[in-house]
Amino acid sequence: MSRVDEVRFGVVTFPGSNCEQDAVHALRHLGYRADYVWHQDTNLNDYDALVLPGGFSYGDYLRCGAVARFSPVMSEVVRYAEAGRPVIGICNGFQVLTEAHLLPGALIRNKGLKFLCQTVHLRVEQSVCKWLDLPTGIVLDIPISHNEGNYICDDDTLARLQENGQIVVRYCEPDGSRLPQGSAPNGALDDIAGICNPRGNVFGLMPHPERVTDAVSGSNAGSVFFTAIATYAREVAGR
Repeated sequence: MSRVDEVRFGVVTFPGSNCEQDAVHALRHLGYRADYVWHQDTNLNDYDALVLPGGFSYGDYLRCGAVARFSPVMSEVVRYAEAGRPVIGICNGFQVLTEAHLLPGALIRNKGLKFLCQTVHLRVEQSVCKWLDLPTGIVLDIPISHNEGNYICDDDTLARLQENGQIVVRYCEPDGSRLPQGSAPNGALDDIAGICNPRGNVFGLMPHPERVTDAVSGSNAGSVFFTAIATYAREVAGR
């Protein structure tokens, strides 16, 4: 795209991140400004939205995302999110958001204890999430690539997620239905693929929308995870 949108994304990069270039490429392809934000940076004021990308932050030692939680940038990410500004965590970024308690629950080893790299079907749910602006029930084909994508939480947390409209996308069958035994290839509770906070500005998901945003990937299904937030980011910034 020749036009450059004024919305500026910061892509937070930890030692061990390996999807930050995909995220920056996708955002720039969609016409937005996108910059790398090193994990030791503590000034996020110039960014309209933040992306915590996938990878293996700090080698996934201890637990996925547990060490990244204590990076200098994360205290600023928490303040940024609490101010109502947009934050998305993709795959390892989702794990970091749960470790930072910006999102509830946890991500554990996949069912079957195998790394999964495949395209999955995601059903868009009715939610308060600002990162998606699609009719409920639409099915998107988005790739996953993870070893710890099995979402879990306690019963009370699950009930709150359901009641508050915090479940954003669920794994499903091609027609949008869900199998009685579950449609999540990783075993995720309630087929949960992505959730948001009650305010809707912090969103975490295991699939990788940044990998399907241009003709090279053969699909632009992931674009919708970034375009809707630009409008919201402008509103927050007062533009």
